[in-house]
Amino acid sequence: MNRLTALGATFLIALTVPAHQAVAGPQDDVPPVGQMLKVLTEKLDLTTEQQAKITPILQRLHDIQQALVQDQSLSREERLAKMRPHRYKANEDIREILTDTQKGKLDQYLQGPHPEMHGSLSGAAPPPH
Repeated sequence: MNRLTALGATFLIALTVPAHQAVAGPQDDVPPVGQMLKVLTEKLDLTTEQQAKITPILQRLHDIQQALVQDQSLSREERLAKMRPHRYKANEDIREILTDTQKGKLDQYLQGPHPEMHGSLSGAAPPPH
């Protein structure tokens, strides 16, 4: 796995954790698009124009995630598997909007813990009920 693929996967995990939360607990734990955008704006110094381009990407991802969460016929693993290609696409789309400097900041940010992107959970699998 090359570095770009690994970093892309890490970014996707940051956006995926709300799916874990929605499966594990109330949907109030799922960060709204505005919160995710705010974090990205602060960490990457996004311009107003970049924010306007990234918002619909995050919204589309959030809407798909919500629809999957509401489908009670799917297991957690099935939800995540169905979500994965949408996350990869969102990651690609967002990275296309960033400057090289911002991509570097994103790479740095994703190497450490980033709970503000995914609410109260650490990203680990939810405990069994």
